[in-house]
Amino acid sequence: MSVITVFSATYCHADTVVEKVAQQLGYRVIDSQYVLECASKRFGIPVDKLSKAMHQGPSIFNEFTRDKEKGACYIKAAMASVIAEDNLVYHGFAGHLIPSSVDHVLKVALVASHDFREMVAAEAGLSEKDARKATAKDDEDRAVWTKFLFDKGPWDKTLYDLKIPLNEVAIDDAVATICEKAQLVQTTAKSEATVADFALAAEAELALALEGHHDVDVTCRDGKVTVAINKDVRNPEHLKDELKAIVQTVDNVTDIDIKVIPEIHEPYLYRSTKFDVPARVLLVDDEREFVQTLSERLRMREFGTAVANDGLEALNLIETEEPEVMVLDLQMPGIGGIEVLRKVKTKRPNVEVIILTGHGTKKDAELAEQLGAFAYLEKPVDVDTLTKTMKAAYAKLRKKESGD
Repeated sequence: MSVITVFSATYCHADTVVEKVAQQLGYRVIDSQYVLECASKRFGIPVDKLSKAMHQGPSIFNEFTRDKEKGACYIKAAMASVIAEDNLVYHGFAGHLIPSSVDHVLKVALVASHDFREMVAAEAGLSEKDARKATAKDDEDRAVWTKFLFDKGPWDKTLYDLKIPLNEVAIDDAVATICEKAQLVQTTAKSEATVADFALAAEAELALALEGHHDVDVTCRDGKVTVAINKDVRNPEHLKDELKAIVQTVDNVTDIDIKVIPEIHEPYLYRSTKFDVPARVLLVDDEREFVQTLSERLRMREFGTAVANDGLEALNLIETEEPEVMVLDLQMPGIGGIEVLRKVKTKRPNVEVIILTGHGTKKDAELAEQLGAFAYLEKPVDVDTLTKTMKAAYAKLRKKESGD
């Protein structure tokens, strides 16, 4: 009995290999969608949000929201529950979340040359151009994931027990090799204990992440959780107490050890993430020096900000990003602020928009209100007034999301 995880390039017959391995061993096949649905059901997080955390690069706001880190923690906790069941072949991204300490897991990479993959894609009906584009995009997604987790490329040999190039190895030969290796990584009482430790570490890591602590490494052995702080801090004893109190809320933890890694020499860099202020604020203004200075001042107050220097850039950003609050100038070249407000409220009605202008009129203020702007402020504005307005807009958004 064992668990096999497969991480593959696209268009290399990996699905066929996975199905044949499962049939030959009598194992069940599960994929990323299954794991995401398990995580969604358990934690109440939409599947599409979890999928973005796994398959897409970090948002421009991720430094402040840590959505990708939290998403990975949710998926890791779900994966720990999934592999408690033996006789599985998992095909997808989440296999990388299983630590090497779980030694009845065989980690397999299935790869192929670009020419081979483009040929397979063409056989599936894609044009040469579309095949090249599709394989490049898929490779980018995989590179983003392993860079995020390990700071390594997706096919780094240190990430796998077995790496098979399917442009050089026949499908049946690849299946035979995987099945043979799987017989050597059988489940034992000891390895089952490491799965339980993995699950406990995942729960502790998630608890810490939800409280804003991400610059830590969490491991577990025999119920004892070790949290390693990987950046220097001003007051390590206070931080240790805070982290310990969080981990103590996790069931089945028998002991806790909080360590500061001694080799790190970057003083005062540890910072927990604050979730009580807007973390996705888009500042839209063509006055570059003004908007950059405003962004820096808001970041000092732990607001998460990104900048767009014209209306078109702002509209392009909301296609891929999910700002919570937008601070919007009216007079800009190209697409003006009123038109941006109109389009934002059509495409992303939940975004709370604060108009901040130095050239507005009473008519502009009335029209902005009609279009759904949260507030209308004039430059120069006191930063405290602006932050209070932004917090009020954020509170309105949170209330709306909670259904109150």
